[in-house]
Amino acid sequence: MKQLSHIDNTPSTPGKFKMEKSYRLRFHSPLAKLTFWSFVFLGLILVFFFRSPSSSPPAPLDLSRRSLRTHSWGGPTWEKRVRSSARVRSEHGISVLVTGAAGFVGTHVAAALRRRGDGVIGLDNFNDYYDPALKRARQALLERSGVFIVEGDINDMALLNKLFEVVAFTHVMHLAAQAGVRYAMENPSSYVHSNIAGLVSILEVCKSANPQPAIVWASSSSVYGLNTKVPFSEKDRTDQPASLYAATKKAGEEIAHTYNHIYGLSLTGLRFFTVYGPWGRPDMAYFFFTKDMLKGKSIPIFEAANHGTVARDFTYIDDIVKGCLAALDTAEKSTGSGGKKKGAAQLRVFNLGNTSPVPVSDLVSILERLLKVNAKRSIMKLPRNGDVQFTHANISSALRELGYKPTTDLQTGLKKFVRWYLSYYGSGKKSSQ
Repeated sequence: MKQLSHIDNTPSTPGKFKMEKSYRLRFHSPLAKLTFWSFVFLGLILVFFFRSPSSSPPAPLDLSRRSLRTHSWGGPTWEKRVRSSARVRSEHGISVLVTGAAGFVGTHVAAALRRRGDGVIGLDNFNDYYDPALKRARQALLERSGVFIVEGDINDMALLNKLFEVVAFTHVMHLAAQAGVRYAMENPSSYVHSNIAGLVSILEVCKSANPQPAIVWASSSSVYGLNTKVPFSEKDRTDQPASLYAATKKAGEEIAHTYNHIYGLSLTGLRFFTVYGPWGRPDMAYFFFTKDMLKGKSIPIFEAANHGTVARDFTYIDDIVKGCLAALDTAEKSTGSGGKKKGAAQLRVFNLGNTSPVPVSDLVSILERLLKVNAKRSIMKLPRNGDVQFTHANISSALRELGYKPTTDLQTGLKKFVRWYLSYYGSGKKSSQ
């Protein structure tokens, strides 16, 4: 497995119980009956909460989805590594906690922050939603540049509190989330755990910090759901989610509003539009299209009703990173102290897209030219699993307030992705999973 030195390059029914006749209970008053059944129900509740977890054999340990308490952290050596990684190396640098740092966007953002001299600490649980080996390779990439990724869960409040005890973070870049639209139909609880409970955990530790950090976090273009007006604007309705994933991201935006209103947290939400590029996610179409095309397998090309075109506003990772850093740099300070709001705080949401939707069929044509193979296309109806027909970003707000202006077209971005893919996986001789 080859790695590049630079990112840009490249969980019983009770049986019947019969009492002997001489021991049957006789109730002489309603009060006695009430008392008896109260004790019965209380007993059942106690049994349910304290006995049921151990009534079945423990599940096999999956090291890639370990519980909150199995991660190893703490101690003088660990704290030293945290402080070193979080040390600001430039005159006007910031100290940032990047959650989901071993993820696609997280790795690129953490690397970019380090390159410009900011202090960076990563946090990731390395789950197995997709191949953890790819996440470990990204981790190694970051560690070579001096970024330490703490292995842990964003719902582990003891860990979060410890990190904030060791480092006075000025900013949090919250990118950790359960991604993917279709997987929500298989494992819905993982989306609630990561995208809702996890966000609340991050906001809880931030609102109690003194000083409170400014927070930039990843929402999604999926919040636009069943909207038919294009391009999507931040002022458009977002109350028609088409997937559970989208619903959790929309819930996150409402939760962010609440913490901003009550606790004075400075919060900026970023709605990403179909991010692609080197070190990307294997569950994304451009990625598994590449893998299957190289193996000579057919790839699914979805069509909407009446042979409608399915198109996406593909956005290259470097452009997304620029938007993330600009959001951090323009984020105002939170106004709370010790969990109490002192004044109005900044609350923003921006689209980060490319503004040029491309039909998925055109994406495949570009890949054919770059890979020098002919794709075996299998035309299929767009499934009712949360996928939408098109996405298209209006980025005027991001341009005006962040100076965000994407510069990478799909042809150029895919060329860089293919170069990385072939270097990392080879030309199809190795499995990419």
